[in-house]
Amino acid sequence: MDINKLLKENIVNLNDLKKHMKISKSDEKKLEEIIKIHPMSMTKYYLSLIDWNNKNDPIKKMMIPAIDELNTIGSYDTSGEATNTKMDGLQHKYQQTALILSTNRCAAYCRFCFRKRLVGLPNTEILNRFDDAVKYISKNKQITNVLVSGGDSLMLPTDILEIFLKKLTKIKHLKFIRFGSRIPVAFPKRIYDDPKLLALFKKYSTKTKRLYVVTHFNHPNEITKDSIKAIDCLINSNIIISNQTVLMKGVNDNPKVLAELMDQLTSIGVLPYYVFQCRPVSRVKHHFQMPLYKGYKVVEDAKKLLNGHAKRFKYAMSHKTGKIEILGMDKQYMYFKYQQAKDPKDLSRFFKKKINKKAGWLDDFK
Repeated sequence: MDINKLLKENIVNLNDLKKHMKISKSDEKKLEEIIKIHPMSMTKYYLSLIDWNNKNDPIKKMMIPAIDELNTIGSYDTSGEATNTKMDGLQHKYQQTALILSTNRCAAYCRFCFRKRLVGLPNTEILNRFDDAVKYISKNKQITNVLVSGGDSLMLPTDILEIFLKKLTKIKHLKFIRFGSRIPVAFPKRIYDDPKLLALFKKYSTKTKRLYVVTHFNHPNEITKDSIKAIDCLINSNIIISNQTVLMKGVNDNPKVLAELMDQLTSIGVLPYYVFQCRPVSRVKHHFQMPLYKGYKVVEDAKKLLNGHAKRFKYAMSHKTGKIEILGMDKQYMYFKYQQAKDPKDLSRFFKKKINKKAGWLDDFK
């Protein structure tokens, strides 16, 4: 499959959207300014899922630039990625995990992206010497898994993915390899129309060293016959699939919607993994982030509607100090626990913060 050709045939731009968008000329100019800073792109398939008669359509909110993006409050590196970079495109924050930024491209540029600083833009953060990354991982035997992300790792040509897998699977201390991808959501055709990709996954996902795909479904409307077909193809290729969802204001901050998402994911063979607090990213925080106080209630109310398998996910935030689970709250305090930590001394540390109903991030608490 020539993924570049396929993308060219399937990508839409702002001009394609103008016939759907009811905005003033002045707002149109503002959107064009925003797109110069953070590009807009999506597939024709994903565009077809938008109900343009619904002003609150969740996919439209996630994908179409909004005037709110002019608000620059926040940071472009909310998780301290710069300080964890060992070489261009390789991060090592948590002892057992290496992260490869394999590309700056996605099939759909989500407006809530926490890597807005690089996605769709020229940059120097992407891996350009894969052999050097392999050497680093080989020397650091505490690394037991690699996450290949980006951008979207499945935007890489299948031949390149084969090179990655051939070299990474030879590293004995790696137990599994993950690919972070929103392709099953936004561009499922890339999966189910590429038998070479599926054969590659089947070859390298073995009994003793499995391959994982971590998907990114945020709303039940994204679960369609096409996305289910892509998921089924991955499952039949020996891939284990889990899902990370971002909790977003106006998208999935309704307990019934969140519960329906988790229920449907479980039914199609995708394991709910994390629900992430939306990060305070510049041009994102003001638009999508909701207070942790409210977020916790939404998550807990959703879990009350779910069975054991569908509610195994953790509500967490990826802070610069680590991955922190939001465990609970009472009248005075909100309770947290480090699931992963940059400083090993913080691992599994339990702590509390006095309730602040406006706090959307750990740094917002006193």
